[in-house]
Amino acid sequence: MVTERLSLAGDLLDKNTLGKVLDVLNAHGVKFQTRRFKVGEFSDKPTIVDLHLTAPDVETMRRALEASAVFGALYSLEEVTLVEADMDGVLPEGFHSTSNFTTHIHIKGQFVEVENLEMDCGIRVWDENGRYRATTCPMHRVRAGDRLVVGFDGVRISPAEEEQRDDAEFRFMSNEVSSERPKRRMIEHAARAIQKAKEEGKRVLFVGGPAIVHSGSAPFLARLIEKGWIDILFAGNALAAHDIEANMLGTSLGVDLRTGGSSAHGHTHHLRAINRVRRAGSIANAIEQGLISGGVMHACVKHGIPFVLAGSIRDDGPLPDVITDGIRAQDAMRAHISGVGVCLMVATTLHSVATGNILPASVKTYCVDSDADSVIKLTDRGTHQAIGLVTDCEFFLTALVAELAA
Repeated sequence: MVTERLSLAGDLLDKNTLGKVLDVLNAHGVKFQTRRFKVGEFSDKPTIVDLHLTAPDVETMRRALEASAVFGALYSLEEVTLVEADMDGVLPEGFHSTSNFTTHIHIKGQFVEVENLEMDCGIRVWDENGRYRATTCPMHRVRAGDRLVVGFDGVRISPAEEEQRDDAEFRFMSNEVSSERPKRRMIEHAARAIQKAKEEGKRVLFVGGPAIVHSGSAPFLARLIEKGWIDILFAGNALAAHDIEANMLGTSLGVDLRTGGSSAHGHTHHLRAINRVRRAGSIANAIEQGLISGGVMHACVKHGIPFVLAGSIRDDGPLPDVITDGIRAQDAMRAHISGVGVCLMVATTLHSVATGNILPASVKTYCVDSDADSVIKLTDRGTHQAIGLVTDCEFFLTALVAELAA
């Protein structure tokens, strides 16, 4: 299918100009949806109409647009401009910088959907047996000779409201961040979204921070994994390290999770846990050797749930499974994005923003944090589809487990 936007302005109603254009579109088999209809209130104010068109192929669209042009309709069917990269790791000057909304390019009479949607990338284009393909291309993946889109001509980006057009409630809830919004209702909505995603064969991604362990709510996350509600885990060294510490020594950052009191020399517990896993060689090896008998990471390994632990400059150890190269960690995360329908981001600002940067806008995204600033930072950095829930992670995970068990 081919899409295009058509605009009309002027005395459209009295002269039936709009009706004539719609008749042309119908005659050519082009479907249309009204995106804007602003009636001129006075004789010197034009009526403005924007239409979203869908046709079965480029030629049908072209004929319909040309026939509409005699009535003053405005449209564009420019083709993209491609420029070869002259060196590895560098995009051409003036490259088209992507958003995370559905994007098509127009090339050689074809409208080609851009694969692997991700914001802040270039668009790489290639000919595959006479059929053009296009994909987002992070800067570090550019290779000399790659053909990349430059400028804006020939690039079609679906409006944000189209990404969630099947769920008006989701769009409504993602418009505002506040601690006073109905939390229980939002958690119910997240549970329904997860259930629907699983029914449709889509995957659920969980992005978590160490507060999940510190608050004593790691068992609820482990239960979600064990029950098959979570398909992928993104986290850092801290969540995994303290989860393993809790299982080995009953503490998180040295605080007894049963009593809330400090343990003697408890500040060293996470280091001792990390050290044991490093001796084993990996988290999976430590589980096989009986060093880890439960918890979030145990649930991931035992149930075959892939995880990406991305390192940071402040990590202790780190655990042997942590990817300490930032670019490698990004690419490891990208490898698991395909097929994700729902993403839960809980108690982590940096990992939430990093994940949001590589998610298509079509993924239903829920960001949970006790600090409203963490949620606001996510949307400010381009993940506009995210529903922000300002509450503590223990309440969220407890309620979510209950909803999914109902």
